[in-house]
Amino acid sequence: MNVEPRIQAKLLDLAALDTELTRVAHKRKTLPEVEEVQRLESDRVQHKDAAVAVEIVLGDLDRDIRKLEGEVDAVRQRGDRDRKMLESGTIAAKALSELQHELGSLERRQGVLEEELLEVMERREATQGDYERAGAQLSEIDDALIDAVRRRDDALADLASVEQRHVGDRTALAAELPEDLIAAYERQRAQGGVGAALLQARRCGACRIEIDRGQIAQIAATDPQVVVRCPECNAIMVRTKESGL
Repeated sequence: MNVEPRIQAKLLDLAALDTELTRVAHKRKTLPEVEEVQRLESDRVQHKDAAVAVEIVLGDLDRDIRKLEGEVDAVRQRGDRDRKMLESGTIAAKALSELQHELGSLERRQGVLEEELLEVMERREATQGDYERAGAQLSEIDDALIDAVRRRDDALADLASVEQRHVGDRTALAAELPEDLIAAYERQRAQGGVGAALLQARRCGACRIEIDRGQIAQIAATDPQVVVRCPECNAIMVRTKESGL
């Protein structure tokens, strides 16, 4: 393939743009702002789950409190009824003894229930504190996440702007190059290599391997319009004054 040297030299600009586009794509995947958002989102899920778990415990304790309060109230009402019957003075001796025994049992039962109720209420108070702390931590994470998302979006927007500019420059530059030269360049890139690079001091700018003197002599003797390739990596080697040939 024969191409004017000044046209071949434009491949270096094209390769530089492709390198920048690759750098932008890599940076987009490794942005610390993206990693920070992902970390905070993971933390938020964990803290949200913890808050929900504490909220469930609170609900269970509230049900236990209502149940115990109901039982205490029922025992108290039964005791009030028995005391009124005792105070009426109309109870037979045998029934009086049984009523007094029942009243004693009710008082003991009420005491046990009130102790259980106090214990559950204390647990509920401690759990409420845990719930409030979990809520405060979740709020802090939400605030941090909002800020992190803003910084991530700004960073991505900056990269998108740079990428758009490079893509525009690349499109314009590629339009100036012969189709067969672009096709050869793109085929080389598609194979996972650098499409074109500068030949400088016997070294290929793509693979960085030094070419032996015999091959360099052949390249030096080749017409400047002939497109040459690296014998090692097959990238198009652009010859300029820096090549030292």
